[in-house]
Amino acid sequence: MADGDVPDDKTGHRARLRQRLAQGGDALLDHELIEYLLALAIPRRDTKTLAYALLREFGGIGGVLTADGEALARVPGMGETATAAIKIAHAAAIRLVQADVAARPVLANWQALLDYLRADMAHHTIERFRVLHLNTRNMLVRDEVMSEGSIDQAAVHVREVIRRALETGSAAIILVHNHPSGDPTPSRADIEITRSIAEAGKRLGIAVHDHIIIGTGGYTSLRAQGLI
Repeated sequence: MADGDVPDDKTGHRARLRQRLAQGGDALLDHELIEYLLALAIPRRDTKTLAYALLREFGGIGGVLTADGEALARVPGMGETATAAIKIAHAAAIRLVQADVAARPVLANWQALLDYLRADMAHHTIERFRVLHLNTRNMLVRDEVMSEGSIDQAAVHVREVIRRALETGSAAIILVHNHPSGDPTPSRADIEITRSIAEAGKRLGIAVHDHIIIGTGGYTSLRAQGLI
């Protein structure tokens, strides 16, 4: 049964969670954050067991927040209301870090960009390729997902990437994709497609600042590795 009813919490457990939350989010453990979030959505259920189940299923709080709705709904006990609560929490977190990225030139705000990309992409189970479009001041003007692939590859077309950059009037772009395996080490194909896009962009006055690969194990900058 999902989003069902159980007697109200009589032990004061949720009251204690509220008190600790008021002291700051760091006062709560990962399972307690998920537990209390679910309690707001389904207040008449004991959500502690469900929180632990979600963390086991998705490998941690990052995996829970970034899981797609269908995957969340397949966990016993999760219904539409509980799933929506998880997704709104993730959307709010992404909006917060995204605002920091948009506020300043990207190249002068690199850590904020990495935090945003890791929060949004590190736990995806499907490979996703996106392009960040920058203006002449290196401000982010557009963030587009160009393709989604299987569990280990995404179809990327050089001509399509450059066409979109021309359409948006981009002065520069940053390529980004995730490795669902968690290992951000670039493959030979990653290096080749990066160089092909960089070469095509150069002929048209569009700089490729970097290609960032995101994984749960960290990130790799192809520029920092000397691969562009």
